[in-house]
Amino acid sequence: MKEKKVALVTGGSGGIGTEICKSLAFAGYQVIVNYNSNKEKALQTLNSLKANKHNIFKASITENEDLEKMAMFVKENYGRLDVLVNNSGVTKPIPHIDLQSLNNDLIDTIMQVNFRGSFACIRAFESLLKKPENSIVVNISSIAGRTGIGSNVAYCASKAAVDSMTRSLGRALAPKIRVVSLSPGWVNGDYAKNSPKEYIEEQINKTPLDRIAEVEDIGKALIGIIENFTFSTGCIFPVDGGRFLT
Repeated sequence: MKEKKVALVTGGSGGIGTEICKSLAFAGYQVIVNYNSNKEKALQTLNSLKANKHNIFKASITENEDLEKMAMFVKENYGRLDVLVNNSGVTKPIPHIDLQSLNNDLIDTIMQVNFRGSFACIRAFESLLKKPENSIVVNISSIAGRTGIGSNVAYCASKAAVDSMTRSLGRALAPKIRVVSLSPGWVNGDYAKNSPKEYIEEQINKTPLDRIAEVEDIGKALIGIIENFTFSTGCIFPVDGGRFLT
C-alpha cells in the first residue's frame, strides 16, 4: 500500500496558513498544523480539514528545542515529511521614511521569525525531507522582497533574504529536496482585513488583474507548484495579479 504523503505548515492557524492546510488536506496529504500560541485557532483549522491523519503541534520556530521536538513528533508519528511550508511571519506597519520607529528590537524580531526561523525549520527537518522522493520546501515570501515596498523596511529585507535562501538551498539541497518561494502580493487575509479600506482600494487599482489575491489563490498556487512543477527548484513564483508590473 502506498504511503500517504505528509506536509507540515508553520503558522498554520492564520488566514493564509489555514487555507494552505485545507488545500493540502484536500489533495490527500496528512497535515501537521504548527502554531505558536493560539491553540483554539489551530484546533479550528484542524477540524476544518478533510478527514485524514492530521495533527496540530505547538512550537516556536525561533526556538531550536521546539523545532527538535516537532521534528521528533513527525518522525515518530509519520516517519517522513514530503512538504514543508514555511508560512510563519511577523510584521508591523511603519512608514519607510520613519527610521526612528523601526527600532533594533523590532528589526531583530522580524528577521528572527521571517528569515532565521524559516532556515531553522529546513535545518530541523532536513533528514526527514530526504526520506521520500521529490520532497519540497515552500517558503511563503512576498513581492516586497523584490519591490522594496511593504509594511516596513525590515519586512522587505526579511523577504528578500528568504528568496535568496531559496536560491541558495535550491542548489545546495538538490537533487533530494526542492526549495521554492511562493511570493504573493496583497492577500485578502488577516493583515489586509485590518488595513484601511482606502489603502486596499489603492492596491487593487494598481494591480493589472484588478483585485488582490484571495487566500484560495495561495492554496491553489501552492498545490500547483508542489504537484506540477516537479522539475523546478530555487525559483520564486509570484502570485500577485501582475502587481510587480506596475
